[in-house]
Amino acid sequence: MILLIEDNEMIAKGLKYSLENNNYPVVIASTCQSAQSFFKTNPKLALIILDITLPDGDGFTLFNETIKPLGIPTIILTAKDEEDDIVKGLNMGAEDYLTKPFSTKELLARINKIMLRTNKHSLMQIKDLTFDWDKMVVLKNDEKIAFTALEIKLLQLLLMNVNKVVTRGKILDTIWDITGNDVDDHTITVYFKRIRAKLDTDIIKTIKGIGYEIDDEK
Repeated sequence: MILLIEDNEMIAKGLKYSLENNNYPVVIASTCQSAQSFFKTNPKLALIILDITLPDGDGFTLFNETIKPLGIPTIILTAKDEEDDIVKGLNMGAEDYLTKPFSTKELLARINKIMLRTNKHSLMQIKDLTFDWDKMVVLKNDEKIAFTALEIKLLQLLLMNVNKVVTRGKILDTIWDITGNDVDDHTITVYFKRIRAKLDTDIIKTIKGIGYEIDDEK
């Protein structure tokens, strides 16, 4: 579950709708006090999205005194875009810092990356596909798809950056790290042709001349 600490009702409702459409259950707290009350009964959250300017206190203080000791990954989402504020938030231990106005797609990409890294959201659902990163398997309508070790790693790379383009250069580096083989652009095309055929769906987009992207909004 994600706790969204945000006092702007429009932003809060919009984010809750978008995140829950991407299989992330969300609870909203609009004040420091309501957030602290929630922590008392729900200390094991997967992620917190935290606004800094709240009606009854400072989000930095809330993070430092209450959230950080709980060890819950936190994305700071705020209109405070001064460099000093960004550095302060990251130095305090926040996982990420995103300023308003923001792209929901970018926020989702950052959330997915944190969730995969912390293994607190090992199941990821897109259309009729389920990605289980604890077992490193992909299911389609509950049937396991047979991927090679390299194919599953390339698919995971795209999913860790969902709705964000992964460049061919990054993909080449990943293949090198896994296999030690120096491959070319044509080989990348062949790999993704095989992956697409096995998935039998259109979630992987080719961004011509740049790379590939998992698009979960199609």
